[in-house]
Amino acid sequence: MVHAGLPLTDRVRCAWARTEPSMSYHDAEWGVPVHDDHVLFELVTLEGAQAGLSWETVLKKRARYREAFAGFDPARVARFTPARIERLLQDPGLIRHRGKLESTVSNARALLAVQREFGSFDRYVWSFVDGRPRVNRPRALSDLPARTNESDALSHDLKRRGFRFVGSTICYAFMQAVGMVNDHTADCFRLRELESGGGR
Repeated sequence: MVHAGLPLTDRVRCAWARTEPSMSYHDAEWGVPVHDDHVLFELVTLEGAQAGLSWETVLKKRARYREAFAGFDPARVARFTPARIERLLQDPGLIRHRGKLESTVSNARALLAVQREFGSFDRYVWSFVDGRPRVNRPRALSDLPARTNESDALSHDLKRRGFRFVGSTICYAFMQAVGMVNDHTADCFRLRELESGGGR
């Protein structure tokens, strides 16, 4: 796989993406605007699951999460029973944290309520950045904030609506993941691609 004549390993990218599967995720997805409610639900779930762990750990379990949570169809996940959660707690392919697994189901129910009110979860979350990605161009990872006024507002409102594992730091990571914020560092090849509209 090459880009502008460079092998995958020779690309200049954000410093956190040094090994697989982080490199592939960074190159294909991170910071790309997402407007699909299933994918938004997936990333809310995975960012919450990461709390206290590395993103690499979560990415390695991502395929199993998709299988276990019905492709992140919120209408299906909202119907999961306590017995089903008990079975998921025995699944080594998942992060076996009761609160995180239970919150995926309760978050699915809260997300359905948001869809009924706003028409889509997409319309709701993107309203926190006025529908357009914020482009920061940080020089280094150390320049990135852990939270912002926008992530504080999103976190507060999600919690008010019954979402769990959506603290401001988690919300900011979610905003980065789904392209509400473009935080690729100034030397990263993906910053220019996303700014030019060639995100995928």
